[in-house]
Amino acid sequence: MNEPICRRASIFHPGDRPANATLTAALGKRQSMRDHFELRDGDLAGRIGRLSVPRAGVTVETPALLPVVNPNIDTISPARLASEFGADILITNSYIIKTNEHLREEALDVGLHEMLDFDGAIMTDSGSFQLAEYGEIDTTTEEILQFQRDIGTDIATPVDIPTPPDVAREQAETDLELTRQALADAEAADTGEMLVNAPVQGSTYPDLREEAGRHADATDLDVFPVGAVVPMMNAYRYDDMVDAVAAAKRGLGVDAPVHLFGAGHPMMLALAVALGCDLFDSAAYALYARDGRYLTVRGTEHLEDLDYLPCTCPICTEYSPDDLREKGSKRQEQLLAEHNLHVTFAELRRIKQAIRDGDLMELVEERARSHPAMLDGYRALLDHVDQLEREDPASKGAFFYASNESAHRPEVARHHDRMDRLTAEGHVLLTEGGIPSGDDFDATWRVVPPFGPFPRSLSETYPLTAEVPERLDRDAYEQAARGVSRLVEENPDAAFTLAHDDWPESALARVPESVELESLSAVSERLGDEASEADDESGVDDGNDASDDGRVEGDAAGLSDE
Repeated sequence: MNEPICRRASIFHPGDRPANATLTAALGKRQSMRDHFELRDGDLAGRIGRLSVPRAGVTVETPALLPVVNPNIDTISPARLASEFGADILITNSYIIKTNEHLREEALDVGLHEMLDFDGAIMTDSGSFQLAEYGEIDTTTEEILQFQRDIGTDIATPVDIPTPPDVAREQAETDLELTRQALADAEAADTGEMLVNAPVQGSTYPDLREEAGRHADATDLDVFPVGAVVPMMNAYRYDDMVDAVAAAKRGLGVDAPVHLFGAGHPMMLALAVALGCDLFDSAAYALYARDGRYLTVRGTEHLEDLDYLPCTCPICTEYSPDDLREKGSKRQEQLLAEHNLHVTFAELRRIKQAIRDGDLMELVEERARSHPAMLDGYRALLDHVDQLEREDPASKGAFFYASNESAHRPEVARHHDRMDRLTAEGHVLLTEGGIPSGDDFDATWRVVPPFGPFPRSLSETYPLTAEVPERLDRDAYEQAARGVSRLVEENPDAAFTLAHDDWPESALARVPESVELESLSAVSERLGDEASEADDESGVDDGNDASDDGRVEGDAAGLSDE
């Protein structure tokens, strides 16, 4: 096929598709190179990995940012991106180069690396962005892949169809069929050592995203960008972005390196990494600088509104807002772009350390408080808690309960699942501590919101060592009640008493009717009254009033796990 790609009409027909296996063998197509991505550490679905890029002879540590380099505009040179910011991979647009006579001749003559003066890995886009913006481009996947190989691209992209959010399902399905054909053409192409992207589209239809991810994963292509999410992020639809990525991830294998196309604002990087994204590209650092905008991990500020620079990067320690405003427009743009890159790379380093420390969720939660739309994104992330739990490490750093959303973290879901493995027999006391009304129990289990019940022997295991505030919210108690209900359901022959510390009615309503409820504060108050009456009758105060110690653990009340 040598026809140009055009969104407005389908140019592919099922009968035109090549027999991939036959063409693969005929062309000597390389074997699957999925082993080019090595996972080194993880937290939630986020991971630190090593992406080997054989054509460039470099290995990129992920999560990684690919600064977008416009070959026509030199805001920050690629050489400086490497030496001053630590960029070992970038992205540029092969379609722009191909359609510009001067750039095309130079790239074909000296190669992309020498043309850009960059020794790291270079990914190139195919023109799909222009296709999304303008409706058509004058190239095919076969042509653009060959051009990318000719100019020395290290990671190439076929001409996929970026389908905007909220289109009719029929259009999304038609576009997805065109993208599948592009992936088939990419598989059939002779690309040598050049890695090739397999974009995952599907608009805002989770089932199409998952199906597209599964189809891409079954190819022998190498990197898996989730496409057409920029319109969602531009509209602050972070919850929809989360749902799209989560659906794509369900279709992709764990060993698939995932690129979130067009995402590079530091505010949302932790959320995207927690979902399992490994690569990010964005021109925001330059585009925002051109508009006088200053990036932070909490959002975007206009330079004209700033009295102070809330950052310690080299730009912000050398210049004040007045200094930057006094610069000419070109110099101001460059300095703002440098700051924007510094804060973005710093956030990625912070995310990597959070993965190592096992507290990525705490960082995501902190970032979620920066904007209501980010909070929507965080809550959408927790809607996929079962998916996250499958990849989240079973043991890691401290669990900090910071908001009602913390009650819905993967660790809580995992704890409830694990309780299914334990057996409770006889009459079991489930207690938050304190003194129950009796001691006729066969076993005593602890109850800690938001996790619920567990044998006392597990008290020092993760995540039951969580740091929890004294003033808990309703979600924490309701999740604990779900844990009680789960235990009762799995042990129908046992009898249970729940000694709770004034749980809200919404939580108690979730406890099965078969469970005897006992308020620890009421028991403590009654015992205190009884002790006071006894003291009054005897005239003696021995200093051991039961009301002085209303939260003694079960063992102190003569109870044990046995």
